[in-house]
Amino acid sequence: MFYNNGFFWGMHLIWWTIWFIFLWWIFFTPSSPSSTETKEDDLATTLKIRFAKGEITQVEYEELKRTLKSENETKP
Repeated sequence: MFYNNGFFWGMHLIWWTIWFIFLWWIFFTPSSPSSTETKEDDLATTLKIRFAKGEITQVEYEELKRTLKSENETKP
């Protein structure tokens, strides 16, 4: 079927396909941190930025910061 001068080209094609899929998986799968870690960092950063801009007071900042910490500690 795939013989060419006694060489089986089908198996050669299968191995190239396996290597291509393996290399694609290595280079194109996301390697970012989990979404919960990213979300928590984003919330803390947003809170700091709002405080720095003067949108919230120091009392509000501390209260929201405590709320974020307590939510993180209650999560499993």
